[in-house]
Amino acid sequence: MDFMKKEIIERTLQKSNISEEIKIISKKILNFQRITPNEGLILYIKGELGFLGMLANYVKENINKQLVYYNQNLHIEPTNICLYKCKFCSYSSKNNEDAWELSEQQIIKKIKKHFNNQITEIHIVGGVHPDRDLHYYGNIIKKIKQLFPTIHIKAFTAVEIDYMSKKSGLSLLDGLNALKSYGLDSIPGGGAEILDDQIRKQICGAKSNSKTWLLVHETAHQLGIPSNATMLYGHIEHYKHRIAHLNLLRELQDKTTGFNAFIPLKFRNKRNELAGINEVSVIEDLKNYAVCRIFFDNIPHIKAYWPMIGKETAQISLSFGVDDLDGTINDSTKIYSKAGADDINPMMDKNEMINFIKNANRIPVERDSLYNIINKLS
Repeated sequence: MDFMKKEIIERTLQKSNISEEIKIISKKILNFQRITPNEGLILYIKGELGFLGMLANYVKENINKQLVYYNQNLHIEPTNICLYKCKFCSYSSKNNEDAWELSEQQIIKKIKKHFNNQITEIHIVGGVHPDRDLHYYGNIIKKIKQLFPTIHIKAFTAVEIDYMSKKSGLSLLDGLNALKSYGLDSIPGGGAEILDDQIRKQICGAKSNSKTWLLVHETAHQLGIPSNATMLYGHIEHYKHRIAHLNLLRELQDKTTGFNAFIPLKFRNKRNELAGINEVSVIEDLKNYAVCRIFFDNIPHIKAYWPMIGKETAQISLSFGVDDLDGTINDSTKIYSKAGADDINPMMDKNEMINFIKNANRIPVERDSLYNIINKLS
């Protein structure tokens, strides 16, 4: 099957008016040779969407065949009180009237409500509360593990970990070790935004810089804590910033192999300080997925986070290099719905997710947080 797909792409290269530089890059991709950052930039600038989709699927199917992964998960957002006021954020509180914080008892109650739905992962991210240290959140993780020992806890962005470690007077290494001892299993990829400090100064200047974000993930990987990686795109960045961001992640993955998945996150422009910027088109979303899949020869999974991108675009993305859709969510996140995402109450039960994937002519695979297969449907 892969040989036939290669043949089809090679025939397309021969018969079409594709530029010579795209043809040269395509031949490298077909032979599974690493493309350079400059070649990735050329794909962004000059790549035709349909052809990029063909290349991205060729890469994806070599790694993951026709499989599309999902899990049964629940998001816990402990607070919208945040020390940082990022310009793209629609989630954090603007004043005391709209501020809230969940107690440990409220968090446990939320988990108990959904545990019978066979969730396998708790995803915990929220605002960077100025008064909460690592041990405060660590004890919540410990309590969750005591009550639900089989649950995988994926928690806290690099920005949260950086702050809570400092708040507790701990080095990054000691902070991550402490979180691991409390029961942390992996960390999500949020807070990366764009790993370019000139861009960060304009959109999120107060929080952890690019070097710190990378160091948190590198240290976690060294401790055996796997993670994901993200990129916030479609705001003030340009293609050169995206490629530089991807290259920093690819270089770190070469070093540690600790990233499980990469998730492009689309900037949504409702109720934030960057509301004057138009959102990029679906065509741009799909191009971005395709280039990311092609560029990352060392990160196994590309995820379309459907509560952010919308169900329709997420389904289409499965033809542009994506092999993971995140999870059932259970209407447990408001981070993107507050920013204008299509799904105001994001949730899909297991059967909906299975049919969603089957309708895209792919094979649904329920996974755990580390991509071990729980259930695979033919």
